[in-house]
Amino acid sequence: MTPSLPERWRQHLALDRRRSVHTVRAYVATAERLLAFLEEHHGRPADAAMLAAIQQADLRAFLTSRRMDGIGNLSAARELSAVRGFLKFVGGDEARVPLLKGPRVKRGLPRPISPDEAVALAEDIAETAREGWIGARDWAVLLLLYGAGLRIGEAMGLKGDILPLGETLRVTGKRNKTRIVPLLPQVRQAIEAYVDQCPYPVSRDEPLFRGTRGGPLSPALIRRAVQGARGRLGLSDRTTPHALRHSFATHLLGRGADLRSLQELLGHASLSSTQIYTQVDAAHLLDIYRNAHPRA
Repeated sequence: MTPSLPERWRQHLALDRRRSVHTVRAYVATAERLLAFLEEHHGRPADAAMLAAIQQADLRAFLTSRRMDGIGNLSAARELSAVRGFLKFVGGDEARVPLLKGPRVKRGLPRPISPDEAVALAEDIAETAREGWIGARDWAVLLLLYGAGLRIGEAMGLKGDILPLGETLRVTGKRNKTRIVPLLPQVRQAIEAYVDQCPYPVSRDEPLFRGTRGGPLSPALIRRAVQGARGRLGLSDRTTPHALRHSFATHLLGRGADLRSLQELLGHASLSSTQIYTQVDAAHLLDIYRNAHPRA
């Protein structure tokens, strides 16, 4: 028996893209909701042919129905991103996905990227990549910025000699200074998944992250991918690769990390460079207070 489209999508995400259980569950649920909506919308079962002929008006109507379910702007933007990935998967290289700008996420005071926004950004970039290994590569790079606090240049400077990965990672930063950063299991798994899928051999003296032709990956490509994703998701122009590093620092500080430990993790030469995050964190907390407190 031929698997259903959502089941094939599940297998693709889990086996080919190596997405987390949470991501697979969310993306498959989106595909199932889309098919159910189209069936009711058109009065006949939704199949691959219907998906291939989907129009911008269909997607707009689907998002409207989801908004009526009570989801917010960021969730709607992520839903649209998942739909694009599903349509591209079903239609293959010839898929024509209607252009539809996602809802803009309202921003107040300058603040770090929230965990949901960081994950949404990485997921969108990975799912819109031209090839599976490129999506795995970009996913790993972004997790290094957000999950380990690396500068983009530091991530690009990693070589094959970091393999096999352990619980920590030696990073060479500015002024050729080295530091040791913890490597979260999710970050380690993302790097390993990329290495497994990379079509180029990873040798000890060569860059870990490769471009499409096998040369060193350019930071400009990651910046361009982030720029495209933030437009699709309706995120602020402040959402940049370096902002992921800022968010790593601010979230750690908010969880109780002391400034000296944070200084070491970030590779700052002086404590004054790290102290700026106390101001950012205070602004973020004030933003939350003003939006949530009934008498603010």
